[in-house]
Amino acid sequence: MKRVTIVEIAERAGVSIGAVSYALNGRPGVSEETRRRIMEIADEIGWRPSLAARSLSGSRAHGVGLVLARPADTLGVEPFFMRFISGLERELSGQRIALLLQVVEDHRAAVEAIRLWWAERRIDGLVVTDMYAQDVRIPVIEELRIPAVLAGRPRPDTRLGAVWTDDTAAVDASVDYLVALGHRRIARVAGLPGLDHTRVRIAAFRAAVLRHGLGEPDVVETDYTAEEGGRATRALLSRRGRPTAILYDNDVMAVAALTVAQEMGLSVPGELSILAGDDSQLCVLVRPALTALSRDIQAYGLQTARVLLDLIDGRAPRSYQGNTARLTVRGSTAAAPDG
Repeated sequence: MKRVTIVEIAERAGVSIGAVSYALNGRPGVSEETRRRIMEIADEIGWRPSLAARSLSGSRAHGVGLVLARPADTLGVEPFFMRFISGLERELSGQRIALLLQVVEDHRAAVEAIRLWWAERRIDGLVVTDMYAQDVRIPVIEELRIPAVLAGRPRPDTRLGAVWTDDTAAVDASVDYLVALGHRRIARVAGLPGLDHTRVRIAAFRAAVLRHGLGEPDVVETDYTAEEGGRATRALLSRRGRPTAILYDNDVMAVAALTVAQEMGLSVPGELSILAGDDSQLCVLVRPALTALSRDIQAYGLQTARVLLDLIDGRAPRSYQGNTARLTVRGSTAAAPDG
């Protein structure tokens, strides 16, 4: 027999999942009339507060949630998240804690998933990735008082703990390296413009290019996919005065760029240098191997899990800054071509 969920109750009552949660758990936040209607519907369709009852008795769910607002097919070829999740699992599995993963279309869908998990007491805390400048998840997490940690830099609009690295310093090092090789026309293929870390990296790139006196920075924004990365590369290389070096926000787009350059008859690194923003096996499986910004992403996930578990155990929120990504030089970068 299919178990009744609070989503069904919310649909029948014409209220939000949060309202159902407040009513079923005896919390303030709904009127007595709404509470009574919700309880009647719950009784009518046979809802049983199994997970919620365990939570109210003081036990834990022994689960941590991660909701990713990314296209599901993108995750299949995006090494970053697989390594990050591997790091989370290394710490969580040792503590006999499950990782609940859900992939959704956008942050509003993520909010619904978070409300549902918390209302049904399926999680003890959350890992929050892909922060937006104006992020609708933050007020909800704070309203529900869910222990949560940001996988990204600390934010002024919340006291939630954060685990991050210095993206600005990493971008500076990349631009300095290419300038030292003699490159004067340097472009950047960035990720989703709404993401906080994309904005930080673009700002750092613009500042570095202007600091070197290289003119107006050339930035193309994409959705992180290979298709968009290839399209952006093709457009950049079709211009008069095309760039002699391009930085990419991830390795998937950098690999796509290598293919595009070869299709257009441009040698890498003889006529074009390519630098990837992440360093995974993809970077060493292609020829030439890709110069990349390297960091231990598994360690990043592991540290994120530790900060969250401390918070779940009742310790004060804290943040942790990991090591800045280092430049690993391989065959895709070289001195700028003459002229």
